[in-house]
Amino acid sequence: MATKRNAGTAEPERRSARERLLAAADELFYEGGIHTVGIDRVIERAGVAKASLYDCFGSKDELIRAYLQARHEARQARVTQRLARCDTPREKLLGVFDGLREAMSTPGFRGCAFTRVTAETQPSAGVKAVCDDARGWLRELFTSLAREVGVADPAALARQLTLLYDGALAASQLGGGAEAAETARGAAAVMLEAALAAPPQS
Repeated sequence: MATKRNAGTAEPERRSARERLLAAADELFYEGGIHTVGIDRVIERAGVAKASLYDCFGSKDELIRAYLQARHEARQARVTQRLARCDTPREKLLGVFDGLREAMSTPGFRGCAFTRVTAETQPSAGVKAVCDDARGWLRELFTSLAREVGVADPAALARQLTLLYDGALAASQLGGGAEAAETARGAAAVMLEAALAAPPQS
């Protein structure tokens, strides 16, 4: 008769080697940086054979790309869920900063993974593409929300709000904490009102 596995220990065993490697990379790369953390540490944390890493990803660079892609998708889901709680386009636009404050208040928050990777090294084409996609998605989100609110120049406001978002992330790492997102939200509200008051483009 087979012995029933403990529910608390069975879950890790059900995860694939790829999932375990990505989970380990997410923890270690985000905490320590992609240069400081070698593949041996990732493999040890994941509890898989070294061959599994190369079978699943082919190289450390591809593992980094996959780690960032997962981070990008997680942020998209988190922001989308946060905005679903808002009733109006204006609330949604400012809600992006509310979501940022919530993320900053999470234990273990260490800033923007994409900025940290590009600051550490000249990224490969694959890694740079993910970072560009993440930044492009945020700007397009702001553009879309600004258009829904009805500002005269949604693209211009989106550029300003993206800079605010980036600045809040940087400030949070310099001792500003979650308060940086609150300050950015206040500035975003002022920018939004100014954009709404601007005359329509000819």
